[in-house]
Amino acid sequence: MIRIEELTKTYLLGEVRVEALQGVSLEIESGEFVAVIGSSGSGKSTLMHILGCLDRPTSGNYFFTGRDVSQLSPDEQALIRNEQIGFVFQSFNLLPRTPAVDNVELPLLYAKERLSRSDRRSRAAAALESVGLADRADHQPSQLSGGQQQRVAIARALMNQPDILLADEPTGNLDSRTSIDIMKTFQSLNKDRGITIIIITHERVIADYASRVIELADGRIETDTVQRAVEATPS
Repeated sequence: MIRIEELTKTYLLGEVRVEALQGVSLEIESGEFVAVIGSSGSGKSTLMHILGCLDRPTSGNYFFTGRDVSQLSPDEQALIRNEQIGFVFQSFNLLPRTPAVDNVELPLLYAKERLSRSDRRSRAAAALESVGLADRADHQPSQLSGGQQQRVAIARALMNQPDILLADEPTGNLDSRTSIDIMKTFQSLNKDRGITIIIITHERVIADYASRVIELADGRIETDTVQRAVEATPS
């Protein structure tokens, strides 16, 4: 699904050159559950932004489902971002004073496929059910726990039936018990629906729930390990 070759990313901060990525190469197959781990400044968020078509590399190539994304126009990248990639962020990014089902439905309003309101609502309800929140559809974010808000955000990311989910520190604002619950949701989506998942995290305990761990340091891959994932079992 993903192949990147000698990817570099350089930022200019005044007269200072910051080498965020330095010749990163890797492949990720369809259906994998990958954690990218590293300390602050390791390059993991930069890598996620490039994988999600939110940024361009300075050099190197990025192939997504066979297309060299690094050579596409901004509009072509936006189309891939909207139709093939789902995003989950640390801060949930839900609209306040808006019911969960309406938050989940939002991506369909901008999708190329035009659905009726009833079809949008039906798909949003199904997405909420898939993350265990069918009974919270009419609740506003302020009426939901942090873990429930993140599951609403995951349901929203699924609405355009993406090929891949990219999650940037998805448990960063959650306590340990709730974090396990969120990782259980990701594991279920990966195993039961075959969705490719890439999680960016600085926590080794979170990376342990993935079946492959890529560790970055100073913009380079230090280790790339296939492992037996810990099963997320909320207490």
